[in-house]
Amino acid sequence: MNLENIDTQKWIDLATEYGLKVIAAIILWIVGSWVIKKILKTSRKIMTKSSYDESLQKFLLNLLNWALKILLIITLLGTLGVPTTSFAAIIAAAGLAVGLALQGSLGNFAGGVLIMIFKPFKIGDLIEAQGEVGVVKQIEIFTTKLTGLSNREIIIPNGALSNGNIINFTTEGTRRVDLVFGVSYDADIKKTKEVLMNVLTSHPKVIDTPAPTVNVLELADSSVNFAVRPWCNAEDYWAVYFEVTENTKIALDAAGIEIPYPHQVEIQRKG
Repeated sequence: MNLENIDTQKWIDLATEYGLKVIAAIILWIVGSWVIKKILKTSRKIMTKSSYDESLQKFLLNLLNWALKILLIITLLGTLGVPTTSFAAIIAAAGLAVGLALQGSLGNFAGGVLIMIFKPFKIGDLIEAQGEVGVVKQIEIFTTKLTGLSNREIIIPNGALSNGNIINFTTEGTRRVDLVFGVSYDADIKKTKEVLMNVLTSHPKVIDTPAPTVNVLELADSSVNFAVRPWCNAEDYWAVYFEVTENTKIALDAAGIEIPYPHQVEIQRKG
């Protein structure tokens, strides 16, 4: 038996075996890449149709792209005869380590995804959350930025934001301003209600529907307290709050209706 012929046949067999695997891997890569592009294109259409935030779309599409490519590479290695069990174990261990190290960040990321999907608020809304009140300035993957009422920038982690109570003052478009004014027990209740109602109906930013209301709230120790409830557009809340308060004091003084306040009585001792 000719050793040269045996070696030649061995190389031919090896080339045939691995050549077919390489060709299969190339075909798999081409087909797999095409399938990945189709999946990403379809996913983008679904996200756009569902009105996903643009930043969330880019992040999720990049995440999906890398996950599919890693899966494709592992499949290619398996096609070439490379054991893939060790690769899967390494990836799983790395994923667990990263997850433990970034537990807080992942919670904020998950919160950001939930906020962008369910949209409890949008940019420009006035909200109260985590003990802070402000206008939503920016919604990011990990944090949400608010502009506070005193023009402070407030940054709230999305994990805490998505897990806590959120009050959105803008959603309904209108807000009720809750005010309480106290007058003397000597004041005429009917006249006082007329004065207070005139203050509300004459204010240009107090809306007619829902209608403003004035009612006796309680008979306190030293005053009769009235619940004054005007309605306004959400963006006019503080203007109505401050201006109605000021106008009420002026109107009550003009009508001769006293607003009770503590008096100091000096007692002169004879001696």
